[in-house]
Amino acid sequence: MTDTLRPADTVVAQAPEHGHAKLNRSIGVVGGTLLTLSCVTPASTLFVVVPDLFGSLGTATALTIAIGSLLCVAVAFCYSELGTLIPSAGGEYAIVSTLAGRLAGWLVFVLSLLVVMIVPPVIAMGTADYLAPVVHLDPSLAGAGVMLLATLAGLLDLRANAWITGVFLVLEVIAAAVVALLGFTHAERGPSSLLSLQVAGAHGGTDSVTAMLVVSGLAIALFVTQGFSTAVYLSEELEHPRRNVARTVLATLAISTVIILVPVVSITLGASDLSQLTGGDISSMVTAWSDSAVGTFVSLCVALAIINAGIVMVIQNSRVLFASARDKAWPQLVNDVFSKLGRFGSPWVATLAVGVPGALLCFVNLDTLYGVTGVSVTGMYLLVAVAALLSRRGTHKHTPAWRMPLWPAMPVLLIAVLAYILTQQETSYLLWTGGITAAATLYWALYLRPRKETRWLVSIPEDAQP
Repeated sequence: MTDTLRPADTVVAQAPEHGHAKLNRSIGVVGGTLLTLSCVTPASTLFVVVPDLFGSLGTATALTIAIGSLLCVAVAFCYSELGTLIPSAGGEYAIVSTLAGRLAGWLVFVLSLLVVMIVPPVIAMGTADYLAPVVHLDPSLAGAGVMLLATLAGLLDLRANAWITGVFLVLEVIAAAVVALLGFTHAERGPSSLLSLQVAGAHGGTDSVTAMLVVSGLAIALFVTQGFSTAVYLSEELEHPRRNVARTVLATLAISTVIILVPVVSITLGASDLSQLTGGDISSMVTAWSDSAVGTFVSLCVALAIINAGIVMVIQNSRVLFASARDKAWPQLVNDVFSKLGRFGSPWVATLAVGVPGALLCFVNLDTLYGVTGVSVTGMYLLVAVAALLSRRGTHKHTPAWRMPLWPAMPVLLIAVLAYILTQQETSYLLWTGGITAAATLYWALYLRPRKETRWLVSIPEDAQP
């Protein structure tokens, strides 16, 4: 336990005077929010992830996402305080290492690495469905192509990517708005159906959605708006991070929740019957509510949104790997390679290292990817909440930072709820995630811990030191 809960001032390493690569502070709140919203990718999440929730939760989908969004408010408060207290491209792992100790930080890094490696291919594989009106592609091949395209874009300057993703985001929001409008204007049932908790059963029957199913679905519901944490990963490149990280986190969560939840409500009300809703084929519903031209337009907007999400996720993920190399998480040769910056200021080797494996993950079973992601996100949020509980001790108690309301009740409640959600997940997904975490702990015990003076030296950029 001594490595898990250590005083913060023994955890954070000052950046070496030489060879310490620094990212440029080049974006403000607007650019950061565009990038972060694009990482949440509300429209592609709506069209790719939410249909699976409709399949298992039916009319309870909107309620589950609403509950998940409320939980995310508490999570966003934690990220806002911690991201302004410790603004680092390492995101969660830099925060947790600083406040809860090196081992806890390493475990959160492993969970965040699972999330950042799995989420982009999960989203990317949905591209084929929405390009179908124009061309028929194999989902895995289409997803791999999107990942490679996103990798190339991720090598560019971050400011340029903010504008690219901003344009795509506008189309994404338009698509979600069209779906919402069509669903509400073709409503087949009243608002009370949102609380009816029904899903289509076998042989045309109707099954009830239990409270335990809703709780189990919260892991995926948390994943639906998960990308708001990208603001923390971008904190080294945000101007005035002490102020702008919190603004970006909270604004992104609010906007993405509206963009996702409103269309989910409209789809629930507008589906012709429970069987169609449970089927989750949103494109077919849009075509039935309008015509094939509108359906094609929406589908192509979603395809662009998925590409947009891939670009931003590769940007985010490369920063995590870059920061881990800068903080000496690997053997020296690996650290030197992953910390290299290209001519546009982006960590180009780290970008390739997350983009190419992401393309390969497009050929893995989708249900397994969903399950492991849900468990990893929940576990990561749990450790961040623990760090938030420890954020006002020692030197950090007086560090200028955005401070959440209702502390410490907020993180305590969040820890209890997230721990319970984890207990309701499928055993196989818990075993997959637990096995990977156990292997990472072994790496910690055999390689990192014996070399604590030269490895896993979590650093905060000099202009962000308390």
